[in-house]
Amino acid sequence: MASTLTQSNTANTTMFLAPAMTLRGHEDQIRSISYFPKGKRMISGSDDLTARQWDMQVGKEIPKLRDVCKRQIRAVAVSRDGRWVVTGGSHSGRGELKACDVQTGIVKTFEGHSKETYCIDISTDSTLLVSGAIDRSAHIWSLETGKLVAGPFTSLQGLGAVRFSHDSKKLAVKSDVGKCLEVWGVHTQKLDVRAGTFGYDPMSYASVFWTKKNLTIVAAFSFTDDPARTIYEFDASTLKTVGTPFEGHTMVLAGLVLSSDDTLLVTGCYETIKLWAFESRHLLASFNVLPLGSLTLSPDSRQLAYTSGSDIYIYNTPAEILASIGSASDAQTSAHKNSSLADLLKSDATRRPRNPVTISYPPRPRPTPTVDPQSSIFVHRLRKLLRLPPRANAVSNNQPRDPLDVCLLIFFFRRS
Repeated sequence: MASTLTQSNTANTTMFLAPAMTLRGHEDQIRSISYFPKGKRMISGSDDLTARQWDMQVGKEIPKLRDVCKRQIRAVAVSRDGRWVVTGGSHSGRGELKACDVQTGIVKTFEGHSKETYCIDISTDSTLLVSGAIDRSAHIWSLETGKLVAGPFTSLQGLGAVRFSHDSKKLAVKSDVGKCLEVWGVHTQKLDVRAGTFGYDPMSYASVFWTKKNLTIVAAFSFTDDPARTIYEFDASTLKTVGTPFEGHTMVLAGLVLSSDDTLLVTGCYETIKLWAFESRHLLASFNVLPLGSLTLSPDSRQLAYTSGSDIYIYNTPAEILASIGSASDAQTSAHKNSSLADLLKSDATRRPRNPVTISYPPRPRPTPTVDPQSSIFVHRLRKLLRLPPRANAVSNNQPRDPLDVCLLIFFFRRS
């Protein structure tokens, strides 16, 4: 199954991308999706009170793994070791947060939020869970014990996104309207820095991301009363903007995801998805989609997925996009191919001189055939016996023999 891609003549970066796969089965709006670490499975959470897992190789739900919850599911996440599947939900002002141990099937329930849980994240080492709710607080839990280990971290308003730094020492918190961003110390449980202030609608639940060295944070943000439709990179220690912002969306951001190697940024608003080269800020592609709910990338960046209503649409990331940014997976594949090619070129099988020389040799002289006098007399008599016409031009004994004479000799000696 491959995505079909065409380019518009009106803009070099405008593409029309057909989905490679569509996942259907939910009966209400899907709020969140997440790939498993190897990219072969996906989990989705919906207002239909179910969390469903999908086999990405065949494009179908795995029915026995469906989880029915008491409340609508707002957020789902899978730990990087694949052990934990976490869902966060809400209904009628109450929150629901639970984690399932994939290995044992044991489910842990976490209670602490007074209102709906809208965002969650799992630490890189798969030991900690952070949850954010519209009660303006974030809590950090131990996945192993199910107990609260830090928090609450109280912000100015309801939370729309939370994210651990890669070393789990810091916590980034963004408001649900994208107008306040904070960094907290996980161990100190103190606010390090804040940018922005209290804001108003429209809501933006687009994620926030730390770059690999924990030096900067990427988030959809607004410094004014306008919707959070611009993506900024912030210095993690000061929350001052770094470099050129990503601009081009005309509506509030609904989804944002940064590839694991920090090369590809994917952003989505109402009916548009844009792909950017993160370092250069270059817009690589933009294509129209159905009204977008949430957005994610596969671990190797080869697939991007978004939700619209109760459906999930899977696209193959265009090969030319991956090639242009030199994604990590492509770099590994290319390195392997180059290594194999180098080994082959070094072998005797393909070794050639740099400046091949063509050498010509004079033709070897053919020896002059000789004729036995006795066989010549015999052939003459045999021709006469068979009443064959005499040769037009008699040849001397040192000239090549007539082919007919040779045939007669061969015939006679084989009969004898």
